[in-house]
Amino acid sequence: MNPSKQVIYRKDYQPPHYWVRSVDLAFLVNQQDTIVKARMVFEQNHEASGNDLFLNGVDLDLIHLAIDGTELPEKAYEKTNQGILLTDLPADFTLTTEVRIFPASNTALEGLYQSGAFFLTQCEAEGFRKITYYPDRPDVLAPFTVTIIADKEKYPVLLSNGNQISSGDLADGRHYTKWLDPHPKPSYLFALVAGTLAHIEQSFTTSEGREVALRIFTEKNNIDACDFAMQSLINSMRWDEERFGLAYDLDEYNIVATDDFNMGAMENKGLNIFNTKYVLAKQDTATDQDFINVEAVIGHEYFHNWTGNRVTCRDWFQLSLKEGLTVFRDQEFTADLQSRAVKRIEDVRYLRAAQFAEDASPMSHSVRPDSYMEINNFYTLTVYEKGAEVVRLYHTLLGEEGFQKGMQLYFKRHDGSAASCNDFRRAMADANDVDLQQFELWYSQNGTPQVYVNEIYDAKAKTHSIEFRQLAPPNHQGDGPWQAMHIPVKLALYDPSGQPLSLNEQGDEQLIYELREAQQILVIRGVEQEPVSSLLQSFSAPVMLFRQITPQQLAFLMKHDRDEFNRWDAAHQMQAQIIMARYKAMLQEKSYSCPDYFLESFRHLLLDQHSDPALIAEALTLPSLKSMTNQLKDVNILLLHEAKEWLVKHIVQSLEVELLSVYNQNFSTEPYAVNSTQVAKRSLKNRCLWYLMQGGKKDMARLAMEQYHQANNYTDRMTALTLITHQQVPGFEDLLGEYFTEWQNNALVINKWLSVQATIPSEDTLHRVKQLMELPVFSLKNPNAVRSLIGAFCGANVTRFHASDGSGYQFLADQVIALDQLNPQIAARLVSLFNDFKQFHSETQEAMREAMQRIHSVQGLSANVFEIVNKALNQA
Repeated sequence: MNPSKQVIYRKDYQPPHYWVRSVDLAFLVNQQDTIVKARMVFEQNHEASGNDLFLNGVDLDLIHLAIDGTELPEKAYEKTNQGILLTDLPADFTLTTEVRIFPASNTALEGLYQSGAFFLTQCEAEGFRKITYYPDRPDVLAPFTVTIIADKEKYPVLLSNGNQISSGDLADGRHYTKWLDPHPKPSYLFALVAGTLAHIEQSFTTSEGREVALRIFTEKNNIDACDFAMQSLINSMRWDEERFGLAYDLDEYNIVATDDFNMGAMENKGLNIFNTKYVLAKQDTATDQDFINVEAVIGHEYFHNWTGNRVTCRDWFQLSLKEGLTVFRDQEFTADLQSRAVKRIEDVRYLRAAQFAEDASPMSHSVRPDSYMEINNFYTLTVYEKGAEVVRLYHTLLGEEGFQKGMQLYFKRHDGSAASCNDFRRAMADANDVDLQQFELWYSQNGTPQVYVNEIYDAKAKTHSIEFRQLAPPNHQGDGPWQAMHIPVKLALYDPSGQPLSLNEQGDEQLIYELREAQQILVIRGVEQEPVSSLLQSFSAPVMLFRQITPQQLAFLMKHDRDEFNRWDAAHQMQAQIIMARYKAMLQEKSYSCPDYFLESFRHLLLDQHSDPALIAEALTLPSLKSMTNQLKDVNILLLHEAKEWLVKHIVQSLEVELLSVYNQNFSTEPYAVNSTQVAKRSLKNRCLWYLMQGGKKDMARLAMEQYHQANNYTDRMTALTLITHQQVPGFEDLLGEYFTEWQNNALVINKWLSVQATIPSEDTLHRVKQLMELPVFSLKNPNAVRSLIGAFCGANVTRFHASDGSGYQFLADQVIALDQLNPQIAARLVSLFNDFKQFHSETQEAMREAMQRIHSVQGLSANVFEIVNKALNQA
């Protein structure tokens, strides 16, 4: 229970005593083990005091260690299970090492490990120390030369970062390749792949005239599913040139896809390694959302070439410098290529449900954390998603032109170096000659800011006053008191006919009002009639907005607001109001009827033929329970779920004819394509089918069966299978069996089959999940399978995970304990599902606490899991 890792504090950062000026690595890859030889040239950092050097190294069998050609005896250095300390070093020296590692037994999937029959690496954040001894920190950058030697028959493909500069055959059936990455990089960006892989190839000519060879590698049986990823890569390269003026800087760009990967993908310089989930996509195995996700993640990793690779982060506390910025860039990429409004809605829906929950949890931390025990625990929604929102704040305040000026200055100052979040903020401020000092609070203060609004219309003075008050998040941490944030509020006002009002002397109908104080009042003059305000348009800041707004005003905004996000948000708020009213009535054992105004507003949305069907589908999607519980305490989650189900039943009973009509209107037999028009129609059609199936009628079950058997695309087929299975329509077991027989050799498709069953809202689902865990298609060693089955049950099956007997919590505890011995990163992701336990009523809290205490008591628990559970229990 005492992890070897200690708490690391941002305030303790010290620059390295030595820089690495060049790295030359040689890998002798064998099936049983791998020999790694390293030659590194060091130069003393004269701005740091000290002539000692700590080389990180974990699970390495040291064979040889020498300085300037002289072998060091064991007494000349201090060796621990975390690395080697060298002392009394000269100002400049060359270090050579040789170690043996064992990739085949590396189940943590960090460093060099085996995936199926091939080897690959994952070094972010601290995996390189499992490959060789090195100052494994992001502020130590060097050019790498890498030679890989392996059996040619077993490992015909040998890849690393940069450009391949030579290759050839050797004796005994072996061969080699040599790679040079001329751009200085930290060790976390190192990558290597060795194995039997097929590939597709295209080329791209950059705006600077460079001809780049593009290749995507995967196992031979998956190669026919890579074309969309290749086109997404080309689209990404072209978009980054056109939108940001950034061109690629190497002669080749390689992507490798693997089933065994802890993350979604990794941006290693010139050699991106991907989870197959975000590369493989074709019509009969990928949904529309899968295609869009592939495009987004391909773009994300490519955009890292400049925001993460060319400019990296000084230390891991600055992780959002690269991740938040790059998430913002991939969001803009998808918005430009797909529907901007739908993309914004999807991002905010996820932010409110998941990141706001993280902000309120025991693991709450600032975008730039102050401390950590295990850095892998801080690859969080706060760093990524909230970090992207912070970058979006710059864009909102400065506009596209000002934002691009800031980006240009940022690259001019920091290209080829390691920077901080404050470096980025200063570049934005200096390029636009504005004061952004207060903006630093977005990086240093944790929690979701709360903004309370009070509005007063003065008919005599013809003024409309909007008072804003900022309040600290309930769980604010830090040495000092919470300080008011710099919050841009984009807003508009509408007259009773739905026409926008002028907000100032310039006649602007939309305004960005900047909050800087704890309390501010905006007064709009010349307002003839009491208006309806549209606040926080496009979700202009990641805050919780509290205001008194009537159902009639929400209905008005749903109909008239010119900001598409706020139209959706008005529908979302109205739905949440109805669910909460029903929930409170049930708690008090009182009756509550579904209001007619809600059903009429829902009908109006459903039948709106002038708006994007994808927007309508989003507006018809009820709020998640997660997003609703963020602001609640003592929640009876099963009762809240029941209240939501009650509203669904009322919608279906009242609007079945309309739902069926819209379903049929959006049914199409045209050839499948992933374009915004088709995706939107399928989205609305399948949302209607979801509602229709909740009524439990046989006619609707037949409709779903017809869609399953007649579908010409995986989106429609998978939607129908999920609904048929969840409603347990007669024959659903046969469909599941047929599906398995057809796809048992396709891991990604089978993972969806696992998730469908894990989320059945039935009392026997936990038993079913345990049976599925016994199948050969499932393995605790495979992160995708774990997420698809265990993660889906515990994270998405509300009624069964929160079963009143506590069986769901004990099941999760069992899996976390087992996984911690194999893959602590994945175990930590799962145990985070307990983070919101304090929001629930006492009996649920106690059952979840008991499960966490059982985990906490395990001897030898990893730092990954220990940190999360310990924080949760200490705040209990």
